Amino acid sequence: MTEATALEQALRTVAGERVQVVRISADGSASVVIDAEGLDDTARQTMQSDLHAAAKGIGVAALRVAMSAPRRRRRIIAVGSGKGGVGKSTLSANLAIALHRLGRATGLVDADIHGPSQARLFATEDQRPEANGNKLTPVMSRFGVPMLSMAHLVRPGQPIAWRGPMAGNALGQLIDAEWGNAEVIVVDLPPGTGDVQLTMLQKYKPAGAVIVSTPQDLALIDATRAMGLFEQGGVPLIGMVENMAGYLCPHCGETSDPFGHGGAEQAAMTSGLPFLGRIPLAMAIRQGSDAGEPPAAGEGPLADAYLAIARQLVEWLDRNG
Repeated sequence: MTEATALEQALRTVAGERVQVVRISADGSASVVIDAEGLDDTARQTMQSDLHAAAKGIGVAALRVAMSAPRRRRRIIAVGSGKGGVGKSTLSANLAIALHRLGRATGLVDADIHGPSQARLFATEDQRPEANGNKLTPVMSRFGVPMLSMAHLVRPGQPIAWRGPMAGNALGQLIDAEWGNAEVIVVDLPPGTGDVQLTMLQKYKPAGAVIVSTPQDLALIDATRAMGLFEQGGVPLIGMVENMAGYLCPHCGETSDPFGHGGAEQAAMTSGLPFLGRIPLAMAIRQGSDAGEPPAAGEGPLADAYLAIARQLVEWLDRNG
């Protein structure tokens, strides 16, 4: 067995088919190129250490490791609604976690400058981002999703009474942070069609937008306004999600529809948009959100509902890469 073959076998024990090229120099040192697609920074460092140990174990004096991976460009997915109270922030949080679970490095921005809620949803209210030069380093949640919110920058309960330009500047600080290897940034927009939304569209140009609505007519009217704003800004609409769609009574087992049923699906059909799915009005979602335990991080029907929507987002991103 040649030295090169022995080295390749040792390296493949660690990295398998990720080993692309192995070379041994005249001075006895070696180099290897590894396909690192899909590996986060921690996995890359671990693999580097294991490769060096494997090479040393067969007597290679020095090993140079090159990690090769096509970097996907970072893209923003905006989650919007025409009005408040439709569960947009809860959906954004769970979609970010679901995308992470599906293997997409995902960050989350709470762009509701005046009414931030993502820090509560992720139980990160006591954390503060660090500054790296003139950029913020996002807070890392225990679900593997880095995130930034105004709630990480002000005292709990402190009112944020800022006019439009200040809110726009704050949004810039959150979006332009050091996101590391995150390839998707989910942006939880505030309700309505105001200054923050306009700054988002004009300066940061999301790759696509998800519209959230409850089934009733009033919410759908406002959701249509949000759709119109994205269309005017040239942002593709990925589809609609119907939230709070049906309540399953934990006592009798019957399903009721306090907000109606199917309205968002019908609106999507009328607008020629994909209907991405519906999320029920469930006590477990409220309890998990208040406790900083988004359901998408667990198992069961609720997690499956969020994962099903996230899979469609992944497919859309791959088709529109």
